[in-house]
Amino acid sequence: MSADALLEIPAGNQFLNHVGTVHASAQLALAEATSGEFLLHTFSDEPGLLPLVRRMDAKFRKPAIGCIFGKINPATASSEHALEQLRTKGRTLLTILVDIYDEQGSHTLSSSFEWFIAKES
Repeated sequence: MSADALLEIPAGNQFLNHVGTVHASAQLALAEATSGEFLLHTFSDEPGLLPLVRRMDAKFRKPAIGCIFGKINPATASSEHALEQLRTKGRTLLTILVDIYDEQGSHTLSSSFEWFIAKES
C-alpha cells in the first residue's frame, strides 16, 4: 500500500468493467470507505456517534489500472470546528475530500463526502 493511503483495493478481474479498467463503482466504494476510515481516526475519542453520508460528489479523471488506493486530500478542512460543534450541539457536518490513485500513480478520481455526524441518543 502507498505510504499515505488509508485503504486499497487489490488488482483483480472482479473489479474490472467492460473495457478492462477498474469499475467506477469500485472506485466510488473505495472513496466512501476511505472517508469513513478518516472519520474513525478523527473521532476515535468520541463514543456513541452516528455518521451518515449526506452528500457526495465525484469526478473521474483517468481510467484506473490494477490496484487502487484511497488518500485523503490535504485540502480537507480541519476537523477541529466539527469536533467543537459535536461537543456543544451534539451534531455536525464535515466534508472530506478523497482522491483515488492507481498502481501506476495516476490520479483517477477526485471526490468529496459530506458527513452528518450526531451523538446517538
